[in-house]
Amino acid sequence: MAAKKNVVGGIKLDYTNMMSDAVGAKDGLTANQLKSGEKQAAGAFASVSAQRKAGKLPFMDLPYTMSAGPIEKYAAGARRKFENLVVLGIGGSALGMTALQTALNPAHYNLLDASKRRAPRLFVEDNVDPERIAAMLDLLDPKKTLFNVITKSGGTAETMSALMIARDMIVKKLGKSALKEHLVATTDIKQGNLRAIVDREGLSSFVVPDGVGGRFSVLTAVGLLPAAIVGIDIRGLLSGAAAMDKRCSSGSISSNPALAGAVLHFLMDTAKGKNIQVMMPYANALGGVADWFAQLWAESLGKKHSTDGRTVCAGQTPVKAIGATDQHSQLQLYMEGPADKAVTFMRVEKFRRTVKIPKVYADMPGLAYLAGRGMDELLNAEQKATELALAAARRPNCSIILPEINAGSVGQLLYMLEIQTAYAGALYGVNAFDQPGVESGKVSTYALMGRPGYEKQRAEIEKAAKAMKRRVV
Repeated sequence: MAAKKNVVGGIKLDYTNMMSDAVGAKDGLTANQLKSGEKQAAGAFASVSAQRKAGKLPFMDLPYTMSAGPIEKYAAGARRKFENLVVLGIGGSALGMTALQTALNPAHYNLLDASKRRAPRLFVEDNVDPERIAAMLDLLDPKKTLFNVITKSGGTAETMSALMIARDMIVKKLGKSALKEHLVATTDIKQGNLRAIVDREGLSSFVVPDGVGGRFSVLTAVGLLPAAIVGIDIRGLLSGAAAMDKRCSSGSISSNPALAGAVLHFLMDTAKGKNIQVMMPYANALGGVADWFAQLWAESLGKKHSTDGRTVCAGQTPVKAIGATDQHSQLQLYMEGPADKAVTFMRVEKFRRTVKIPKVYADMPGLAYLAGRGMDELLNAEQKATELALAAARRPNCSIILPEINAGSVGQLLYMLEIQTAYAGALYGVNAFDQPGVESGKVSTYALMGRPGYEKQRAEIEKAAKAMKRRVV
């Protein structure tokens, strides 16, 4: 069977095992279904292109509008001064940077000798778990630490509480004058609590561009500033994203991999009942990308209402798995459990490093076959075997194939998945750029924590709690 591939700047999307000739007509797409999907895809492409032309999707222009120079200049100074970089953010203000760090810096980066790292250790504090925050305070010397606080609104309770704790530590141990050196903010250009703090304290700051939501912000200073500080090639990221943008300029799924990915998963969900997408990289370095994608796909597409006001409860649930680890924890479910999943593999053709398996136990045929082979060979054999096993079990899957992992390919990958999400929003007929469900949770948090202006919501919560019969075992 000839593989169906979209070759884009080295990244390939192989969707052979999404088709009926590979997994059967019940679970796979027929030629007629794909042809029908192509018409829908053309409409989604036109819709997204029109929004971009109207200036409503500025994230798509970031490969051209982001200036690396000021970020690199600040980062170079930070690398000379500090041993630790702490990112204070949550959601899109943390997941993108974590994806970049995991993909482009060595595994166990923080444990490397400083002479090998040649950049600060990185700590991404993306939760308000008190034990974790306390452990960070115990570990880090504020004199050697830079804190990068990231929130566009400046009202995110988790991020701002962490900022308040970091500020207090700096002032108590180093004095108020040290705030300018040890705090840098990434926030809105003119409004919000964090912008007011920047102005009040005289902090260095970088801007989250207008109209760019958190989950689409990895190619802004949100991701690029901390990435540059820890030595990642941000120009390579941007040039990779630009290359992908050029290759996604067609409204045909035969040449636009983002559009192909969007329509394939949309049809898997709406026509085949595959309402779960498992993102399964066979490279630990891409595990952070899978985490980042989970927010991107879930928060963008999981909507109760369509753009024309209908109740649709749309969205395909993203699940992260890591190959080969999760072959031994989740694959049994994917093979024989509910047929409600489509698997997206990520595979790397050439790893940056490999390890040869020593030639020992030659007298044991069950082990000797491994001797002299590379761990990269074994990992990719595991991926291919899992792909084939799923297809034989009539479980649809596709593969995103990277020639290697570097700044350019990661820039392409992230940008491709962002555009894919925008197209998918148009296919579902939902607004892929808001998050009303998340906002309602924020309001309840403000009310419970006593934020001024939310007294009514607090009273409603307390009234409902009193009326509710608690059932606790």
